Formats: sequence, C-alpha cells, structure tokens
Amino acid sequence: MRKFSLDALAREHLDRATSGSTGRSATTVYGGHEQVLRQTLVALRAGTSLTEHDSPGEATLIVLRGRVRLHAGEDTWEGRAGDLLLIPPARHGLVAVEDSVALLTVAK
Repeated sequence: MRKFSLDALAREHLDRATSGSTGRSATTVYGGHEQVLRQTLVALRAGTSLTEHDSPGEATLIVLRGRVRLHAGEDTWEGRAGDLLLIPPARHGLVAVEDSVALLTVAK
C-alpha cells in the first residue's frame, strides 16, 4: 500500500503553476494509460485554462483548492473547494477562476 498527501502535492504543484510560464502543473497520483483508473492532480493559476478536449471516459473532478469553471457546449458548472463535478461525456474545457487544485479521476 502507498499513501499520498494530497495537501502536500497540492501545495507543491500550485507553487509550480503560479511561478511557471504555463500557469499549470500536474502529476498522476495513481494509475496511468495502461490501467482503467487514472487519478491526476491538476494545479492551475487563476485565469489559466485547459482548452476544450474530448472526454477520455467516465470522469470526475474534485476541487481541492480554489474555484474552477467547467464548460461543455452551452452548459457551465462552477466548483469550489470540496465540490465534486461530474465531467460530461462530451467535449469540455476548464478554467481556473482562482488559483486552484483539483483531482481528476478517469475510468476508461
């Protein structure tokens, strides 16, 4: 068994995101492309976005810090720390309203 501190990872990657030129930082904390389940911690500086992309499978986003806006077509959902967003099975994008960290879970 392995144990991760999501709080420590969130701090580390938010520091990278806010000080880096791209405004984002991410790390896979569990799984990967060769497994069904993948969990990725994503940190975004305020105003930074993940451009619209296809959904790779069933997915959720748990907001650990900050505030994000998920959009798919005409629909928009806002999430704050502690919220769980269900990612629609359609093209979607994400923007950080504030400096934010989220845990993306995908099952292919």
